[in-house]
Amino acid sequence: CATTTPRAGLLQAVNVLRRRTGGGWHGDMVDGIGFVQAMRTQGCEPRGRRALLVGAGGAGSAIAQALAEAGVAELAVHDADATRRDALLHRLAGQGPGRVAAARGADPAGFDIAVNATPAGMQAGDPLPIDPTRLDPGTFVGCAITAPAVTPLIAAARAAGCATLTGVEMFACVRDRMMEFLLEEGA
Repeated sequence: CATTTPRAGLLQAVNVLRRRTGGGWHGDMVDGIGFVQAMRTQGCEPRGRRALLVGAGGAGSAIAQALAEAGVAELAVHDADATRRDALLHRLAGQGPGRVAAARGADPAGFDIAVNATPAGMQAGDPLPIDPTRLDPGTFVGCAITAPAVTPLIAAARAAGCATLTGVEMFACVRDRMMEFLLEEGA
């Protein structure tokens, strides 16, 4: 990219590009804003809530940034790769009004929102990224995986009485944000 949006610059990643009128490519990363929009569509407003995010890769980083920007009171990030997690925490320092910190693991107890942004759940037999027995029925559980549409984590969260967001529902909003970006003038 010759240029990026401030969000993509912060995340150091893009997932949509458009050719600029004067030449060069302009990029954005819309996974996070799509995820937060989908949460709101499902009735979950992140502002003022405590969130646990498991996975600090591309989609996870974008979701973390969007949750911070949406005003979560606390964002705890867990990733098996502590270096990747810490790099994300460093980039998010000062983003949003809430506290952003390393999680002490993937235990969702005490969180209002729990998000899986790891590939765990894509393959049969994958371990669950979050222990569903530790979910409170009031916890909103989201997953960025699109196939299978209902991951074992989402199925377990639903069985525990939690409201959920699937990766397919997330991607519908991401797709809309991508189209808006591609149709924008300028930049």
